[in-house]
Amino acid sequence: MQQVAEATGAKKKPSVAASTALWILQVLLALLFLLTGTLNVAQIPGVTPTPPLPFPTLFMQFIGVVELDGALGLILPGLTRIGRQLTPLAAFGLFLEMIGATVATLVGGAVNQVLLPVVVGLLCVIVAFGRRSWR
Repeated sequence: MQQVAEATGAKKKPSVAASTALWILQVLLALLFLLTGTLNVAQIPGVTPTPPLPFPTLFMQFIGVVELDGALGLILPGLTRIGRQLTPLAAFGLFLEMIGATVATLVGGAVNQVLLPVVVGLLCVIVAFGRRSWR
């Protein structure tokens, strides 16, 4: 049966342990992006962290909306079982945003802070790769 699935290109489902680990990772990433997205949209002086480069407020609010949408895309399709193929796309979109954050951090000269967007981006790739069977 496995040979037939491999020959036809059918995707294998992740094991229960892998699925549980992916759900935990998705929830943690969603919480992270909900927090950062809310802070970027609100732009509260003294609370919102300043980026390494002076981006316009409207651009940072756009990034916040992207992060909020990505956070919802990591969780809601799997919970509702509607549009589950959107979860890997949301994770990949957040990965692309983390590439931009990494570049902005490096260009801004905050080399000591570059590890966070790199790690978060790699975690997004893990979710996108792990949930590819949801397509």
